[in-house]
Amino acid sequence: MELDLLSAGAAKGLVEGFAPALRAATGAMLRAEFGAVGAIGERLEGGAACDVVVLTASMIDALAGDGRVVPDTVAPLGRVRTGVAVRIGDAPPAIANREALRRSLLAASRLFVPDPLRSTAGVHFIRVLRALGVHDAVMANVHAFPNGAIAMRELGQADGPGCLGCTQITEINYTPGVALVGPLPAEFELATVYSVAVTTCSRQPAAARAVARLLAGPESCELRRSGGFEA
Repeated sequence: MELDLLSAGAAKGLVEGFAPALRAATGAMLRAEFGAVGAIGERLEGGAACDVVVLTASMIDALAGDGRVVPDTVAPLGRVRTGVAVRIGDAPPAIANREALRRSLLAASRLFVPDPLRSTAGVHFIRVLRALGVHDAVMANVHAFPNGAIAMRELGQADGPGCLGCTQITEINYTPGVALVGPLPAEFELATVYSVAVTTCSRQPAAARAVARLLAGPESCELRRSGGFEA
């Protein structure tokens, strides 16, 4: 049995890491697609096959209101903050406050970020640049990718000094080759709650319910916590 899962990139590490346990418990093989929340929303709107969906809690609630997901299957996975990353082995920059973050962004040779138009963290990053007054000065160094997981993979493989990344902490923690420096300063904090739900068009609703329950349940709690999901 196969189930189609569409998910925000923030949950990629969780879904892939927990997939063997899900298959053992339910017999279901997941065909998972990950992307920026805007892109996943567009896939749903376009009629993509989907049994289970993971998006921001606000988007899931809207889908429940529109009759697109089954309301009693909606469950939170946890809160994810946005953070700064470097390649493993690189010196972590100072980011503890506004001025430290501003200096570090100006000094970076390249900045690796998710889609600045359709991803939660990418949209927020551009707002931070504008709030710090460095947008025009650093945009030539910004390298954007379809989602944070790809941005962090590219950061981990980048050459040369002074490379930084900014995306959701789960995407940093689940990506080999990069290390979390820390969350954005409190003034610029972005904490997003993600939820899972079963779609009303699921072809395997019983199995989809089991997958959603396990992803949000105590069985995956440690994997979520270690990856950066906060209760």
